[in-house]
Amino acid sequence: MEPFTIYSGKTVPIMYDNIDTDQLLPKQFLKLIDKKGFGKYLFFDWRYTDKNYTDDPDFILNQPAYQAATILISGDNFGAGSSREHAAWALADYGFKVVIAGSFGDIHYNNELNNGMLPIVQQKEVREQLAQLAPDQEITINLPEQKLLTPFGDFEFEIDGQWKHKLLNGLDDIGITLQYEELITAYEQNRPSYWL
Repeated sequence: MEPFTIYSGKTVPIMYDNIDTDQLLPKQFLKLIDKKGFGKYLFFDWRYTDKNYTDDPDFILNQPAYQAATILISGDNFGAGSSREHAAWALADYGFKVVIAGSFGDIHYNNELNNGMLPIVQQKEVREQLAQLAPDQEITINLPEQKLLTPFGDFEFEIDGQWKHKLLNGLDDIGITLQYEELITAYEQNRPSYWL
């Protein structure tokens, strides 16, 4: 994973509550197992008018002004529903680095973090102001200081210390384990072997 420290990007508002993982990535795409290539299926039922991938011009991700957005602003209970990690893969593959919502489904929250994205819980008033930003305006996320820097003010956010460490250092669970490789090797070499 790439380290996540300070990130600036453009926002796109999809201000619905209870966007579940089936809306993020419908079930028919769960047969695929490679993390790449899921971006085109993100919000499939909302983005396209038919199975031939005809863009729905009314859906915000199909509007040219929002094509470069990498920060998604949403409502409460984002990513609720099933535990499909594919939904986080689709968000990441589309290009989203950050999702700012009122709350998250617990499993989806962890899936975003495990895939190098930063899910931020933020109060409704801040999200409503973010939703009003012009498509070309950027905001900045400062992870070391846990601050969201916007044209209308700076706002703090919470993140578990272990997740923060992993994101700042670009570490996944295997990377964390490898930090203790010498200790693990020493333990294995000193551990008595019992043969039957």
